[in-house]
Amino acid sequence: MEEGFDEAKAQRNWLERLGEKIPGFQGFQDRELRREVDKLQREYLAGQVTKFKSTLRTIAERYTDAGKIGVLHLFDRLDKRLDGLARAIQYSDYGAKGFFDVIKVDEDALEELYRFDLALLEELSGLADDVAAIPAPAAGDPTEALEVTLDRLQRLEDRWALREGAVNKVVQTTG
Repeated sequence: MEEGFDEAKAQRNWLERLGEKIPGFQGFQDRELRREVDKLQREYLAGQVTKFKSTLRTIAERYTDAGKIGVLHLFDRLDKRLDGLARAIQYSDYGAKGFFDVIKVDEDALEELYRFDLALLEELSGLADDVAAIPAPAAGDPTEALEVTLDRLQRLEDRWALREGAVNKVVQTTG
């Protein structure tokens, strides 16, 4: 997220750079930039989760076509939870409007938030690996792989729930 903020900041036009000279205006610009970068990151994360849903549905269809319907309940559980996580990520306001309202942000707390987000991305990468490890219908029972995927998804859901606290910490340290 920090790289996105820095990159977006570097791409400001001449009018925005001129506005930096006006007292308080730069803080307003930075606030709007943080809001936009955060929105882009949430859209990316939600998109990745949605891709996993699509992949899992394809795998579940293969199991259905092969007549192996005994594990479909696990695919369904994954589908519903992935849908819930994607919605939580995409539509969450984090309960932290203050994160965007503050003009001055504590850089250490913000760095911690970026590390938090990076860990979230790494956990998503692990989920991709788990989904890829689900065997084809002819290769055996997918129950263990699906349970591993459900466990990883639980960690992702828990981590996402903790993100609000990380955002609020940025706000509290700036207040």
